[in-house]
Amino acid sequence: MAAMFVGQQYLQNVLGYSTLEAGLSILPGAAMMVLIAPRSAKLVESHGARFTLLTGYAFCLLGFLTMLLLWNEGSSYWVVGLGYALIGAGVGFAGTPASHSLTGSVPVQRAGMASGTADLQRDLGGAIMQSILGALLTAGYAAAVAAAIASSPDKEAVSDGVASQLQKSFAGAEDIAEQYPQYSDAIIAGAKESFLDGADWAYAAGIIAVLLGATLVYFLFPKRQEEQELLACYQAEDTSEAIGQPDAPDSPSAVPA
Repeated sequence: MAAMFVGQQYLQNVLGYSTLEAGLSILPGAAMMVLIAPRSAKLVESHGARFTLLTGYAFCLLGFLTMLLLWNEGSSYWVVGLGYALIGAGVGFAGTPASHSLTGSVPVQRAGMASGTADLQRDLGGAIMQSILGALLTAGYAAAVAAAIASSPDKEAVSDGVASQLQKSFAGAEDIAEQYPQYSDAIIAGAKESFLDGADWAYAAGIIAVLLGATLVYFLFPKRQEEQELLACYQAEDTSEAIGQPDAPDSPSAVPA
């Protein structure tokens, strides 16, 4: 979610995509999610959830590295599509074992609660990371603009109000460029370069988050054999509880012959 948030702004502000074009650019990610998800379920059965989760993390890491290293002012669409496709593949691999592990580790009667918790974790985690990466994007952009103004030979001519507007956002820089058409090209070029600097901050944070998550999964998530034993234990508990429960008064077996 955070990658999409930053990526959409990059496509429109830096590459000049329209809103529709930027939205359509995400399709490789969606396609990879649809293609990978069924195979992820099979991979969970054959290699376990831990291995499948780590595979998903690896693809997400490659996606963020693509964004960090290859997404620049002159990037062609295939580079953009590659980044989104890798992120989509990572989500496709990681989504199934994450949900499976959660729903499989609770009693059957609480499966709905576990499913809701999985949705909450995904939405809350996405919102938090989107906020973090968005804040880093803004901070990195502002810092780059401030540095560019400070190093400019005409810095004395830039008023505090103009400097504040330039640092606020890319849209603010566009407004200033309209007010000063004679400097428009230089302002927009500087804003694009500053946006890329801020985006790099965000992508780096995404890489750190992926590495931290992968480390937790690698060291704390049960391996395949242990996972199977745990799931078998949970299933046995569910079965014993179901057998031990008396029939409900209105069930067919409780009605006298």
